This record gives sequence, C-alpha cells and structure tokens, in this order.
Amino acid sequence: MPNLVQELNSLDFSVYIGGPLQAAVQAQHAASMSQVSFIQEVGFEDDGSGGKALRYVDFDFAKSTPNPHFGKTADQLADEGLPSDTDVATQFNSTDVSIKVPFLTMLTIPALRIEEISIDFNAKLTSTETSNVSSEFAASAELGINYKIVNFKASASYKRSSARGVSVEKTYNLGVKVTALNDEIPPGLDRILTMLEDSIVSA
Repeated sequence: MPNLVQELNSLDFSVYIGGPLQAAVQAQHAASMSQVSFIQEVGFEDDGSGGKALRYVDFDFAKSTPNPHFGKTADQLADEGLPSDTDVATQFNSTDVSIKVPFLTMLTIPALRIEEISIDFNAKLTSTETSNVSSEFAASAELGINYKIVNFKASASYKRSSARGVSVEKTYNLGVKVTALNDEIPPGLDRILTMLEDSIVSA
C-alpha cells in the first residue's frame, strides 16, 4: 500500500499558498503605482520650460445678481451719494465670471486596495488496488493415414497469469477569492486636494 501521508508531505504548499499571496502583493503594488501615474499624467501638464505645472480647468459663465438699486427714486439715490443715472430699472445685473479649478479636484483618484484574500486548497488522494488476470488456451491436432495405419496426435496448452498493483489517483483543487475595494485616499493626498480646492480662483 502506498504511503498517503508521504504523498501529502511531498506537496509544495509554499507554491499553493505563497503564490496567490505574492500575486496579491504585486497587484497592490501595481495599484499604488497606477495611482501615482494617474496623478502625474492627468493632474499636471508641461509648463513650456521642461517642468510640470498644475492643470486647471477654466469656466466662463454669466452670473446674475440682484440689482441693489432696483426701484429707487432719485432722492434715494441722492441720499446714498449715487449718481442720478444709476440703473434702477433693471432687477438683475449680469456679470461675467471666470473660475480656474484644479483638474485633480474634479476627478475620482483610483485607490484600489485588496481587503481580503481567501485561499482554499483541497488535496484528494485515492488509493486503488488493481488485479489483472489473463488466460490463454491453445490446441492443435494432426491426423495421418498411411496403408491403413492411422496416426492421430493432439496437443494442448493452457496459460494463466495474474498481476496485482496499486494506483494512486491525485486530485488538487485551488480556489482563490480576492475582495478589493476603492479605498479612501491617503491623508497627505487629501490635504493636498483640500489646498487645491482653496486655490480655486474666480474673477
């Protein structure tokens, strides 16, 4: 009978368990480098002198604001020290506004993080005893006639052989479950984005 314990001990568990873990570490490293590459390629642009400058998005729009002098009389304008030709007939004033917004503050920065790894490895060893039996039968006969003398000769042979052995069937199942989520951005990057939001300029 085979030694099934020895068969199990011969398995290289460092490959079955360490392999998926190493792949997860490499995937986490690739995700971090992807975040750095995303910030460099999307958030910055060439400044024309070989350096990098923060990329902004310009918004131009017309902003309507209530006219504080709407409906006032000439005497009220004089009391406030305003000229008599101040517009009092228009209820809303339109003002052109331009806003510069850092591009990074408008995007979702990828921050993929592996939260959980489940490795399920099952080894199934089945020992089977085999027995093969074979039989062979052969026969021959000769008949001769010569001057009323009859000669008859017959022969037969029988052979039986058997073989026994043991075979081991091996079945391996490896299941890896990886749970990943979009993690919160690092505190340092969060502070930078907050400062960028404060740098939004409107004119």
